[in-house]
Amino acid sequence: MGLNLTQKIIKKHLVYGSLNPGQEIGLRIDQTLTQDATGTMAYLQWEAMGLPRVKTELSVSYVDHNTLQMGFKNPDDHKYLQTVAARYGIVFSPAGNGICHQLHLENFAAPGKTLIGSDSHTPTAGGVGSLAMGAGGLSVALAMAGEPYVLNMPMVVRVYLDGKLSGHAGAKDVILYILQQLSVKGGTGRVLEYTGPGVLDLSVPERATIANMGAELGATTSIFPSDDITRKFLRLMKREQDFRAIGPDGDADYDEHFSVDLNGIEPMAARPHMPDLGIRVSELDGLKTDQVAIGSCTNSSYSDLKVTAQILKGGKVHPDTDLMISPGSKQVLKMLARESLLGDMLDSGARLLECACGPCIGMGGSPISKGVSVRTFNRNFEGRSGTQDAQVYLVSPVTAAHCALSGSFTDPQTWGDPLPRAQLPKEVPSIRDLFVFPEDNSRAKIYRGPNIVPLPRFEPLPKMLELPIVIKCGDNISTDHILPGGAEITALRSNIPAISEYIFSRIDPGFTARIKKAGQGVILGGDNYGQGSSREHAALGPRYLGIRIVLVKSFARIHRANLVNFGILPLTLVNPEDYEILDQDQLLSLNVSSIVPGKDSLISLSSGMTINVGNDLTDNELVIIKLGGLLNYVKNKSA
Repeated sequence: MGLNLTQKIIKKHLVYGSLNPGQEIGLRIDQTLTQDATGTMAYLQWEAMGLPRVKTELSVSYVDHNTLQMGFKNPDDHKYLQTVAARYGIVFSPAGNGICHQLHLENFAAPGKTLIGSDSHTPTAGGVGSLAMGAGGLSVALAMAGEPYVLNMPMVVRVYLDGKLSGHAGAKDVILYILQQLSVKGGTGRVLEYTGPGVLDLSVPERATIANMGAELGATTSIFPSDDITRKFLRLMKREQDFRAIGPDGDADYDEHFSVDLNGIEPMAARPHMPDLGIRVSELDGLKTDQVAIGSCTNSSYSDLKVTAQILKGGKVHPDTDLMISPGSKQVLKMLARESLLGDMLDSGARLLECACGPCIGMGGSPISKGVSVRTFNRNFEGRSGTQDAQVYLVSPVTAAHCALSGSFTDPQTWGDPLPRAQLPKEVPSIRDLFVFPEDNSRAKIYRGPNIVPLPRFEPLPKMLELPIVIKCGDNISTDHILPGGAEITALRSNIPAISEYIFSRIDPGFTARIKKAGQGVILGGDNYGQGSSREHAALGPRYLGIRIVLVKSFARIHRANLVNFGILPLTLVNPEDYEILDQDQLLSLNVSSIVPGKDSLISLSSGMTINVGNDLTDNELVIIKLGGLLNYVKNKSA
């Protein structure tokens, strides 16, 4: 049998391992990206390795998350990032250039390249045929050091697209439909590889939208072939030299198959508070909307915002609805301005925000109490908007624009004739001159503000653990639940002692006091624990507070890797029904020396009972955890 696209790229970059699903592999990484909310910690970890210069083909440091400069913390972090980039050979993108994934798609992503980024939506670059994966900041730092990126070989799912989109349906509706069918854990341990005649109906920005939200499926990544549509996109970006045609062999084998008929896709929405709670927009007819927000790395391209402007033209935003629009990059903004599309938006009453993540991560733009917020974003977890009781719906830009004008959801059959899906203009302005490209500046002084605190040192795992369950969580706990976002908390990403005070603060305000009193503890969770953002602080903070074990029914991929990176044992309940007999404050005992990779172990309860716990650890991962984390492992290996 031939190779699929995913296998082709992995085979070319394989440092060790095989293409057999589930086996540990090490991949050579061509490109890395970071953003400012995760990047500061990643570069502190990079500095701890003591290397003179990055070893990747390309590493880019973007500033797009913490752009609200309330006080010194965020500006200090941005200055730190800029000086680190100058010192170590990293491209720097300052605040205002745009959102990292939109910018990387426009300027750097290339077919056949491997890319990891300290942001879970890094798979956006799969829209041009890049094998792009979200990862923890420490994994990114190691990749910059030339170390292979370690993961289990994923299964490859062939997503066969047939037909063509019609009516008011768009790419966002496709991925919302797939989420409805497969669920937020349906992609775990898998790469979604898109094939079929329907692929030819999708532009690169549309492909990128679908690949972007593959993260919400829990997928390792999503990828499209690189074809003539890709070549046209790269030519418009003045990067045709980066093009290479790459796709699956005609007789390629896949582990699983899933089909989507694009002809049948209708405008969709994801209901609160999970991206897989899909419903047809027509079924929401009449639901009042207090706020509409259009943007994010999912839907802030020129194509998305041109159709938004066309729908808004000549109309007025409903007086009871607040409309905010965030362009994905200054390139997008320049194209909109050149075609007078910004005027149509502004004349409608829309608010134009900075080219940044903004409301998507709770960085301003919060809805009113109990308000209905309609967003073109990728996540609608409870409280993520900054308003705990808000009801957030995820939709396409077309649906969002109609909601803004009507002040409510309406049946798409009342929207009139659908507009043509927007294509890029023949001439696309470049903003490459707004990036700071590195020179040989090895003596550049690194700026460190007072909020940048040195990395905590973690001791090795003891041979015996006796510790209490300090919190019992349910299913689908996201990294937003573990460590909330928003302006106040995200500004502390370079200060682990300070940010740790907010662990589980929105769902259990007494958590930090309880773990501090206990000194160490266990987190108990349900299925898909740690879904969502790649923020490693959701592992770092608990470890700093004394968490040594996370015991759940199942893990999300990136968070599980982050737990290993910081020396926390990720264990699973062999018998899921044992979850019911475990409670907060219950004391557990574990002989760490009894743990064997891939084998079950026994945990003793204070009641005298025992339960079986499993793990999917590799030999290396177990050594990393026992040494207290990946940085200790690397230092020990070097020594």
